[in-house]
Amino acid sequence: MSVYMIIESQVRDAALYGQYIQSVAPIVERYGGRYLVRGGKVTPLGSEWHPERVIILEFPAEENVMQWLASPEYQKIASLREQGAATKAVLVEGVTDKA
Repeated sequence: MSVYMIIESQVRDAALYGQYIQSVAPIVERYGGRYLVRGGKVTPLGSEWHPERVIILEFPAEENVMQWLASPEYQKIASLREQGAATKAVLVEGVTDKA
């Protein structure tokens, strides 16, 4: 079953975060992930949540996400994200075909 990683990001250092963005996509793809949403316009529908930037990734399974996050190539660039942006993330399961 597919899983989705939903990330809210608030950029603190555009240069560092930009380096992260340039490097991360091929690593995500190597672990079976793909971007469904990567920034773009955010339109709040209520008064309590106003994210600056939203990213949504799809992976075949939770195992793929965990392998990606623990991989040496991702660990090499993770500090760019940590220093460049404040992020919150959740992992959610997709809908199954069974009722």
